[in-house]
Amino acid sequence: MSEHYYTIKPTSKERRGLLKCTLRGNSFQFITNSGVFSPKRIDNGTRILIETMVLPKKGNLLDIGCGYGPIGIVAAKLNPDLNIWMTDLNMRAIELTNENIKLNDLNKIKILQGDLYEPVKNILFNVVLSNPPISSGMKKVIEPLIYGADSHLEPKGSLQLVVQSNKGGKRLSDYLVKYFGSYEVLEKKSGYTVMAAFKQ
Repeated sequence: MSEHYYTIKPTSKERRGLLKCTLRGNSFQFITNSGVFSPKRIDNGTRILIETMVLPKKGNLLDIGCGYGPIGIVAAKLNPDLNIWMTDLNMRAIELTNENIKLNDLNKIKILQGDLYEPVKNILFNVVLSNPPISSGMKKVIEPLIYGADSHLEPKGSLQLVVQSNKGGKRLSDYLVKYFGSYEVLEKKSGYTVMAAFKQ
């Protein structure tokens, strides 16, 4: 049986690569590997979230399910004043993210291994960003990601998520209404929707 990219300790043979790309007008490099999400390119959902995400001028940012790091690393480049945390269940992804932070000459980023908010349970954030793993289960992962955000966001803080519109988009939006009361569509493009919900 093939491994999922949310496997804690991937055992697949390593196939490292290097991606070079431009995101939000800046050049980046990312070391990738087998056993993580989208190792051959920045996937469309992540790219659209990166191009759309609304960042605070200061405060704390959390990138949940960071993979090899593009979302949080781009955020750090765009706003060096942010304190950034990045988490992932996949230990290979955590190792890659650490490498990619150094490769892109960044600091002030903390990388933690663990599930959802567990590694940062005592921290409040101004924004939480994620391209969530819909295939891991709506009830098991996506719903806890959404309802857990409320206790981890500062007042007026936002949860910003991207989803394939025809693969979980309706369920995700229903969860946002259930736990936040409402949400905004920040972008709808190439079959993906970026949604934002705000803590009152």
